[in-house]
Amino acid sequence: MKLRRSMLFLPGSNAAMLSTAFVFRPDSIMFDLEDAVSLREKDAARILVFHALQMPVYRDIETVVRINPLSSPFGLTDLEAVVRAGVDVVRLPKTDSADDVRALEREVERIERDCGRAVGSTRLMAAIESASGVVNAVAIATASPRLIGIALAGFDYVMDMQTERGDGTELFYARCAVLHAARYARIDAFDVVYADVNNDAGFLQEVELIKRLGFNGKSLINPRQIDLLHNAFAPSQEEVDYSHRVVAAAEQGERQGLGVVSLSGKMIDAPVIEHARVVLRRAEASGVRK
Repeated sequence: MKLRRSMLFLPGSNAAMLSTAFVFRPDSIMFDLEDAVSLREKDAARILVFHALQMPVYRDIETVVRINPLSSPFGLTDLEAVVRAGVDVVRLPKTDSADDVRALEREVERIERDCGRAVGSTRLMAAIESASGVVNAVAIATASPRLIGIALAGFDYVMDMQTERGDGTELFYARCAVLHAARYARIDAFDVVYADVNNDAGFLQEVELIKRLGFNGKSLINPRQIDLLHNAFAPSQEEVDYSHRVVAAAEQGERQGLGVVSLSGKMIDAPVIEHARVVLRRAEASGVRK
């Protein structure tokens, strides 16, 4: 089970951050060539990210690059550079339809063949940033077997909806649509950036919401949010202890050939058992919540 709780955004033009960000240990590091980079820095940022992707310090961290849209003057050049450099995942911004994903997939396969990289080794992520993207979320999520997840991008979405970021009400439908599409496609779902990096209480409140909804993780813009996020996603000791009892009861029932298992007077069925195993896998990977 690949944990993708935290995806840390790094501006592709910031050489200092590119050379040191691995120390923060997010689950994924996303080098941004799009919104975080000014027009006059696009070429320099691409070169910096090309070299950063080949640094040994990033070999054990999943690397993601948000390229510029393929329809822009920079998108295809970005894609050529990062696929040849060995990026793990390409994040496509402003994905409005399945055709956007398929167009990206065709270009990635062409580049893989040209540079000798194994066809299919470059994975994809689609960022949904508009009303049309939300409406087409299922088609987007199922557009390519290369997709590891879909992400909701809040700022552009609320602009498209002619509203603004608030208490989360403005994102509720979009979050649910993106999450359901991801679950239908059996891929990961990523929540929006929380921009107020000095408001830990607000950040944790939003994390609790998206965790309860079922998101796999969240995009981040500040390294100090990583530990807060990981701790919030970790199961409690109570949850771990109960999950151990559930699995033990299930295994004992299986040995005895029982079709139904009970624990403390409550029936334990297959979904409860599977959830317990998921909790234990999360605890093994991320520890117990502090």
